[in-house]
Amino acid sequence: MEYYAGIDVSLKESSVCVVDAAGMVAREVKVGSEPECLVGYFDQLDLPVERIGLEAGPLSQWLHAALVASGHEVVLLETRHVKAALSAMTVKTDRKDSRGIAQLLRMGWYRPVHAKSSSAQDTRALLVGRKLLQSKLLDVELSIRGILRGYGLKVGEVSRRCFEARIRELIAAHATLSMVIGAMLTARAALWSEFTKMHREMLRIARADKICQRLMTAPGVGALVALTYRSAVDDPARFGRSSTVGAYFGLTPKKYQSGETDRDGGVNNMVRTALFEAAHIMLTRVPRFSNLERWGLDVARRRGMKRAKVALARKLSVVLHRMWMDATDFRCSAKPVAA
Repeated sequence: MEYYAGIDVSLKESSVCVVDAAGMVAREVKVGSEPECLVGYFDQLDLPVERIGLEAGPLSQWLHAALVASGHEVVLLETRHVKAALSAMTVKTDRKDSRGIAQLLRMGWYRPVHAKSSSAQDTRALLVGRKLLQSKLLDVELSIRGILRGYGLKVGEVSRRCFEARIRELIAAHATLSMVIGAMLTARAALWSEFTKMHREMLRIARADKICQRLMTAPGVGALVALTYRSAVDDPARFGRSSTVGAYFGLTPKKYQSGETDRDGGVNNMVRTALFEAAHIMLTRVPRFSNLERWGLDVARRRGMKRAKVALARKLSVVLHRMWMDATDFRCSAKPVAA
């Protein structure tokens, strides 16, 4: 008889439930949320487990890789599908969640999630860390401007390299501000130094990667956009059609319709933001004209610039996937037209 195991992962302990082909619970146990604990449990289990399922989450990727390496067949389950399937339970516990995941595996009512490769995970960590340092750096600079504005001191337009010199010039005659703003400038200098290191590492990786170099032949696509897109897609073959990539990244509007209610939603996330910025650059700054830009300008005439940028970002995600699959560079093949 076939058996299926569901794991509800928690920080310290994970709930494991094993059911048979008829849906009857065969085993239920708490196991430490460590790879060696879970691998040891399933290696010693006297039941032939056909498949193990984990809901996608922060620890799931780590545990999934260890279980796969030990020879078990493991799938990551799409979080929204698991939530929808288990939402009918009146009492929600880790034990019941693991039981529900096992039943989903048994019946096949789930959508598997792609498990990121180790290189994609490393790149993602670099991009997240870089983005965090950048946002904190901007927060410190804006806070400094806000504090000085209360004293009537206006920083004005200044480059990032000249920012500290300008601030010290303004606070030179004020003892309290020299102490407060001086500490903030020290923190800013540390953030700027570490951000610069991460940014240079990001550029180095993008320049050394052939796929990123190919993606960067598209107008508006720089090292950051290319590396973000490459790490998010990871394996282009997992998309049967290039046209589905835009929907995967959420670059299609949300829709809610029920009776007289009909609402359209927006889009948002790291990859979507990168593609949106690439579309903005393509429509406003890139001197090299292309069919893709002409298509975006046509949309802008009909629907407005904001919607055109979202539509062009979705189109760009499809084009980049096709370039990756076909191993071809971007081709402009268009003449400028009147805007």
